[in-house]
Amino acid sequence: MRRLFVILFLTVLTSACGGGDDPATSEGPGVGAADTGTGDDTATTAPPETTTAPSTTTTTTTEAPTAVSQVPAPAATTVTDLLSLDRPVVAAHGGGDRAYPHSTMYAFVEAALVGADVLEMDLQMTADGVLVVHHDATVDGRTETTGRVRDLTVLELQELDKAYWFHDRGEERDLPDDQYPFRGMRTGDVEPPAGYTADDFKIETFQTLAETFPDHVLDLEIKVPLNDAGENDVAYAIEAARVLAAAIEELDRTDSVIVTSFSSDVMIAFREFAPDVATSPGEDEMVAWYLGTGGIAEQDVLAQLPPERIGIDVLDPELIARIHAEGIGVWIWPNSDDQENEAFYRSLFELGIDGVIAGVPAEGVAAALG
Repeated sequence: MRRLFVILFLTVLTSACGGGDDPATSEGPGVGAADTGTGDDTATTAPPETTTAPSTTTTTTTEAPTAVSQVPAPAATTVTDLLSLDRPVVAAHGGGDRAYPHSTMYAFVEAALVGADVLEMDLQMTADGVLVVHHDATVDGRTETTGRVRDLTVLELQELDKAYWFHDRGEERDLPDDQYPFRGMRTGDVEPPAGYTADDFKIETFQTLAETFPDHVLDLEIKVPLNDAGENDVAYAIEAARVLAAAIEELDRTDSVIVTSFSSDVMIAFREFAPDVATSPGEDEMVAWYLGTGGIAEQDVLAQLPPERIGIDVLDPELIARIHAEGIGVWIWPNSDDQENEAFYRSLFELGIDGVIAGVPAEGVAAALG
């Protein structure tokens, strides 16, 4: 999520199958009495003949645990509890896009395993009306092919290799093929890490992720795609907001998600669709607040901002205090690679920032707990 909030200075979140051993089986002792036929009525009893079958035991078969089955419970499972933590919050940006392939199940699981409090993800709608988790308007930057997300069905999207271009902490294009460590795992050409499958490297649906992480708070950005004229298609994003609101209610996630968007029109519509869901301001709303011509919406619980914009220091203590005076928190998302590290995250927390939307979740957690 790289959202612009203020125009003048800122850019707006298995199982181990253990086969039980079969009990050993044995036959009971067989006892026979023999009549000697001696004519004296004295019975002679033969010693009991006991036959015991060999013990048969079924070998226990245990599958290796899946990675997701090892995910620990987060410190807070609702937005209210999250914002009440006595330490900074760590949200994994796209699952931790500077450490793992952006927005893949693999990334989200890895982020949860290292202790991220929140899973941040970008949502947009497919040609057949399904909400999928993908940052860009097209698949060009992450997969092996091209095309707009809005023009493809969910089945077409999920055939693609979401980790195709990931290298180290980015998506570089000019490296030898063997320098892309996750390429081919989606197609089965490369063995995935232990605990994962090929499906963990596809474009995922919002529903699947919400069901996979029922205890984690989710930070959801509704993306605004481009129309055929290359302009922002706000109407399409508002329809996605309606679909999202219905999904949140159906999945019983009303108290465990935070929703935002670049577009204030989308946010205004979403709040009407889902009046009980926590939100962050859209761009125009934040501008109006900054200029003193508008206020913070009742559902807004935090502002999600970059560290700086066009040379203006967003981390100015006076600005942070002004936002806090509104009764909402401040989460920062770094906007350069040299800020994605424990030292920078720690510096944010020392300024009183309430949370970081980290590209490297493990270092965010280390800074928050350190």
